Parts: sequence; structure tokens; C-alpha cells
Amino acid sequence: MEKIWLKHYPKGVPAEIDLSKYASLYDIYTEAVAKYREKKAFTNMGVSLTYGQLDQLVEKFASFLQNELKLKKGDRLAIQMPNLLQFPVIAFAAIRCGLTIVNTNPLYTAKEMQHQFKDSGAKAIVIMANYAHLLETIIKNTDIESVVVTELADLFPTPKRILVNSVVKYVKKMVPAYNLPHSYTFRQALELGAMRPSTYVPSTQEDVAFFQYTGGTTGVSKGAMLTHRNVLANMVQIYEWMMPKLRPGEEIAIAALPLYHIFALTLNCLGFLRMGAENVLITNPRDIPAFIKEMKKTPFTVMSGVNTLFNGLMNNPEFTSVDFSRVKVSVAGAMTLQRPVAEKWTQLTKSLIVEGYGLTEASPVVCCNPIDGTDRVGSIGLPFPSTDVKLVDDNGNEVAKGEAGELCCKGPQVMKGYWNKPEETEKVLRDGWLFTGDIATVDDDGFFRIVDRKKDMILVSGFNVYPNEVEEAIASHPGVLEVAAIGVPDEHSGELVKAVIVKKDPNLTKEEVIAHAKKSLTNYKVPKLVEFRTELPKTNVGKILRRALREENKA
Repeated sequence: MEKIWLKHYPKGVPAEIDLSKYASLYDIYTEAVAKYREKKAFTNMGVSLTYGQLDQLVEKFASFLQNELKLKKGDRLAIQMPNLLQFPVIAFAAIRCGLTIVNTNPLYTAKEMQHQFKDSGAKAIVIMANYAHLLETIIKNTDIESVVVTELADLFPTPKRILVNSVVKYVKKMVPAYNLPHSYTFRQALELGAMRPSTYVPSTQEDVAFFQYTGGTTGVSKGAMLTHRNVLANMVQIYEWMMPKLRPGEEIAIAALPLYHIFALTLNCLGFLRMGAENVLITNPRDIPAFIKEMKKTPFTVMSGVNTLFNGLMNNPEFTSVDFSRVKVSVAGAMTLQRPVAEKWTQLTKSLIVEGYGLTEASPVVCCNPIDGTDRVGSIGLPFPSTDVKLVDDNGNEVAKGEAGELCCKGPQVMKGYWNKPEETEKVLRDGWLFTGDIATVDDDGFFRIVDRKKDMILVSGFNVYPNEVEEAIASHPGVLEVAAIGVPDEHSGELVKAVIVKKDPNLTKEEVIAHAKKSLTNYKVPKLVEFRTELPKTNVGKILRRALREENKA
């Protein structure tokens, strides 16, 4: 496909990136620390670490990993916690030691933890105390030899640390009892690490930096092997793309999505670090009132999130009292940004919200709308520098202009493959092209638009119905808070469209929903079934799980 999108790149954004300056992610980390040593790097619950303080802690924890745990280059270290100050300390220490990080969702069940730890071959884990009781039940079925347990406020100053950790444990009773003999506390690890210096273990661009597990919504999760080159490339691509709006050393970013998720990992923990930004870590974004209080205290300039998060914030009455005057841009990803949400966000905040597109296997960003204001609501924007994108049919042939096809991408950010799953790798990686499973179209200017997931498509009497289109039509009704569209079996038409809705207006009726949908959808796309619920099933980052709804509605 001709790179027609290049003519719409923002001024100053290069068509290609140069990675020759960096041997590994650690080079970018040390560059940022040297340049911004006195500036704040990460803030959580009002407590901040400067780049210099971060570096001191990284040195101590790296020493602990090497001298106490005896971890060697290539060993896997699992990290299982929400957004805490400890996360970047552990991650950069692991990178300094040449380890491979296995990011783990704290909301995992014991069974899911066991699969990921056993599959990855993790030799050590740093886990938040709140989940240690689950680890106790499965650790004997894994290769984990060393355990470090951390509590929420372990890097807070002493009075606040003791108070917060005590409240979490004894008042809120959020830490179930556990028994993990010979485990270390995080603070013990730092004390032991302070006794001896660490040794920097160089990595190359081809070494694997992360096992990032994905595919849990479509079956057994698989570990995407992301090399230093993959993640470096996406960091540099993000940096170049953001430069028309953002300024190195001046930005304050709200990090509401979890750093263990690939979007926040690359954008916030790594990408914004290179810019010398301060990342404000939100530990529990589901607590919308507390989240908004944090936003009101913070003069932030940039924010990242997902559609459901932006929607949830705007539906809280306190949201309108947040000061958005300094905000340069908000970035949406991980799921489709619905037009009503985007328009309302711009209206309420008077600031730009741009949608990007990516997936774990691409570290993750593939496309993004320009942040100079030339974005097109509803599109995922233009391919990143050094990235090729094409649309293909079921036979792998490029589709004709104007037709929908599976989006395939090629670039330095595309993963090495799935860990220990060559057959799964071959399904998605062909001749360097990553087959995403997403159906898209492209306009005459090279702006791409996701129509839907291949597996989520609904087939009504031989006609394709894309859930995104149905959901956007219904979401524009003022009485709808959230909506998911799925196909349910039907003996006459094969499938029927069903809308599962969370009400904003308690008086909303099924008839009103259907009548509203008919205003913008042809008849076979209009939901024939409407169900109201108090909540929708979601992933850890707030992406609505259509698969879970389909499973419930199987005949």
C-alpha cells in the first residue's frame, strides 16, 4: 500500500526513526536520569520520587537481585502489583540486570497466576501483599524460587508509610493472611541491596525485555516476547509523534492505566520518562471520586485512558470542577473511542482527545491521530514512523480501495513472537507482517478506521454487522451510560443483534433504545434484543468483554 498518509504527518515528525543511538532500554533510562535528575519522575498519593532518587533505589534493588537472589541475564522476574512507586524501581532494576520482566495482572485468579508463572518460567516474583495468599496456593506448581512481598506504601516517608499500610491491612482488611516462608519484604530487599554495589549487565536490542501476556480474552494467554528493540522503537515513535505538542522536562502525565499493561508501560513508564515528564500514578482508577480528587490537586498537562474511563469520569458530577486549562492532549487507546464520548470530552474539557491504535504484539502503538489538532474523530489516525500498514482479505491479498480488510502491520515495534508457541506465532506473523485480527478501512488521505474485531463480527442473514457501529449509535442516547453489542443465535437469521446496556437514565426503556438505533442504523443492524444491567464485564483496563457476554447467551 502506498504511504499516502505521510503527507498528513504533523510538521517535524520524521517518516523514519533512528535507533542506532541506543543499545538497550537502559540507555534511555540513564539518559533521562542524567538529564532530569532533580525533577520529579513518579508521584503516587502525594509522594514523589525524583529521577535521582529513583536511580538510587534502582541501584539498591538491582544489587539485591544480583547478590542476594543470584539472578542472571535472561532470568525471568515476575512483577504483580497495581500502580505503585515500587513498580518503576523494580522494572528499571531488572533492566539494569539484563532480566526479562513478566508483567502480571494483580486481578488474576490463582489458576491464571499459575499458568503465567509456569509458562514463563519465572524464577522470582515481586508481589503486592494483597495477593500473596493466592501465590501461596500455587507457588509449588511453578519454578519460582524467590519471593519479595511489598505493601502499598513501602516507599512513602515513615509516618505516612506506617499509617497507610496499617489502614490497608487492619482497618480495610485488604491483606488476607498468607504464609510464604523465606520471602523477603521489599524494604528488606533495599536494605540488603544497599550493602553491595550492583553490576550493570548490558543487553542488546535483540534481547527480550518483557514477556507481555495477551490473548486471555480469546483463550489461554500467550507471552508476547518484546525485545529491547521493539519497546525502544515504540518509545522513540511516541516521542517523535508527541513533540509537536509536548515539551521535554515540562509535562505532568496522569497515569491511570496500570503500568503492567502494555499501553501504560510503553507510554507512561517508559515513553514519558524519556521526555523527563512526571508520571502521576493512580493506584485504583475504578474509585472515580478519589481519582477526580487527585486530578484536582495535580496541574497535569497530558492524560491517557480508555473509552470507559473517560466516560466514567465525565458522568461524575465533580468532573466539571477539574481544571483542564493546562492540558495539551489526552490519548485514548486499548479500545474504540466512541464518538459521543470524544465529543463530550472535548466539550467539557476544552482540550483535544486523540485516538490511537495498537496491540500487545506491537509494543503496542501502530497508528495514532496527529496531536496537532488535525485528527479525525472515529479514526485511529495514521501509521507511526517506520511502520507499514495494509488491509487484506481472508486469502492474504490486499483489498480494493474503499473495502474493509484485516489490518496488518510491519515495523520495528512488532514482537519477536509468542514464548514457546511457534504454531501460534506462525498464525499471526507472516513474512514480517503482524496479522492483527482487526477489520479496518482507510480513506483517501491514509487515515485508518477500525470497523471491528474479526471474531466479534455479527452475521445477520449473511450481512456483516460490526458491534462498534451499533454501540456508537446507541451510546449517543443521553440515557445510556455504557453499551455492548453482541450476536446471539437465531434459527431464522443465524444471529440477532443484542444490546446489553447500563442505564444513565433509570427510566430508559427497551423501546426507546430500539427507536433511537433506527435513526442511524439500517434494519438488520438494529438490536432486536435489549438487556439492562448494572454493570458490564470488563478487562483490567476497562475494556468491555463482549466474549463473556456471548458465552452467557449461547444457545
